Amino acid sequence: MGSPVVLGIESSCDETGAGLVRDGRLLGHALASSMDAHARFGGVVPEIAARAHVHALTPVVREALAGAGLTTADIGAVAVTTGPGLSGALQVGLAGAKGLAYALGVPLYGVHHLAGHVAADTLEHGPLPDPCMVLIVSGGHTSLLLVRDLARDPITHLGDTLDDAAGECFDKVARVFGLPYPGGPAIDRAAREGDPRAVPFPRPLTTGPPENRFTFSFSGLKTAAARWAERHHGAGLPLPLADGAASLQEAVADVLTRKAVAACAEHGVRTLVVVGGVAANSRVRSLAEERCAAAGITLRVPPLRLCTDNGAMIAAIGDLLVRAGAEPAPLDVSIDPSAPLTYAALHPVAAGARTGHPSAGSRAGRSAGAAAHSRGPALTSPL
Repeated sequence: MGSPVVLGIESSCDETGAGLVRDGRLLGHALASSMDAHARFGGVVPEIAARAHVHALTPVVREALAGAGLTTADIGAVAVTTGPGLSGALQVGLAGAKGLAYALGVPLYGVHHLAGHVAADTLEHGPLPDPCMVLIVSGGHTSLLLVRDLARDPITHLGDTLDDAAGECFDKVARVFGLPYPGGPAIDRAAREGDPRAVPFPRPLTTGPPENRFTFSFSGLKTAAARWAERHHGAGLPLPLADGAASLQEAVADVLTRKAVAACAEHGVRTLVVVGGVAANSRVRSLAEERCAAAGITLRVPPLRLCTDNGAMIAAIGDLLVRAGAEPAPLDVSIDPSAPLTYAALHPVAAGARTGHPSAGSRAGRSAGAAAHSRGPALTSPL
């Protein structure tokens, strides 16, 4: 008999996702986005996102099941994002997942959102090699990770962003350029007709002390792009938008791929996996392909539909945890909106309820020192 069907639920930001995975194979998934409701504010409004998740969760789970030709009776485990993310949004997903797991009598697994992004690649390209280098690039995170067994081993951070993440840089500069939210896709579209060498934007932290060689910082680049646009506006000159977008995109892609390939070389790793929303950027993908090919490194990037937040990636990491024999989450599992990525499983609990590191027999258990947060109510009949 094979592994159980794992339902994954994602609600960390403005997308409500559900996915179904068994033995590393995606059976079905569905997604609802509240992005349009946030666009007029130029960013995600947490209260709007949480309300949208309440309305979308049950229909999205039903749609995923229908697409897979399954019913709730076929679900053998439930995985849900317990952090990081927006507190209210996470609470909605966890409440729904708890209700489903309780009603169906199946185990529940809390998972780290970023580990889900890494696992998304396995749905397209199969198991991750041990070891592999992972570059996570999204609206809120930019990290270089050394990954071994994703479901069992601790994840080694070689470098993280000190300030703005790559996607955040795109969003903020897009606003200054007069482009719509979300900024990443808008910058990518505008850059198609531009010259990536037109504006000499800086490449942050590509020189300097050795300890910064794998660290990221995009705040200075954001400021440089904003000042460039302001100079044109102040002089009454038309903004060469395409050139500015192409040059900004080139700077971001250059920094990301340069550091990732250098990390592979330094650690003797022959596979680079690029994941997260910014992995959908056309220049990031093409420059990564060029540099990996030149360095003899295998590049793996998920298909576009699996780069941004989705339920399939949460089901994928849940499936890995189930097959690794990881312990399910405790009944009082909570959320951790600012959880660091140490293990794929994330099982924080409320204050004073439980502390400690996962046991050696269950290294994929709850993260040590997870911050305590109040729990949302369990839904006893969500479908």
